[in-house]
Amino acid sequence: MSRVYSAVGRRKSSVAVAVLRDGVGREGLRVNGKPLEKYFTRRELQEEMLTPLKIAQEKYSEGELAISITVKGGGQRGQAGASKLAIARVLCEVDPSLRTTLRDSGCLTRDSRSKERKKYGLKKARKAPQFSKR
Repeated sequence: MSRVYSAVGRRKSSVAVAVLRDGVGREGLRVNGKPLEKYFTRRELQEEMLTPLKIAQEKYSEGELAISITVKGGGQRGQAGASKLAIARVLCEVDPSLRTTLRDSGCLTRDSRSKERKKYGLKKARKAPQFSKR
């Protein structure tokens, strides 16, 4: 009987929920119901997202884990970052011994940078209207 683990990752305005089923690796890694290559078409985003799995590869062979990710909000880069954090967190839940290696590689660090809110009297968050002395 396979166990089910889940974890949440956030980046900018994106939120990703990773659900891992161990022992059932037929479908592999899916993002919003699509294969990884169909959802994230840019190779660099695929590489960034798969970093935690490459680190954990010594313990788990390909096809042993089935990870399904649901991601909402933001752009592609933010969604990839949120997915990376969610995958790293769910792997730590499955195997706590991976925590130190994932943390040392920066996979468990939450990037808290997000868009600054717009202030009243300004055009954007910090851009002020042009000042005229006369």
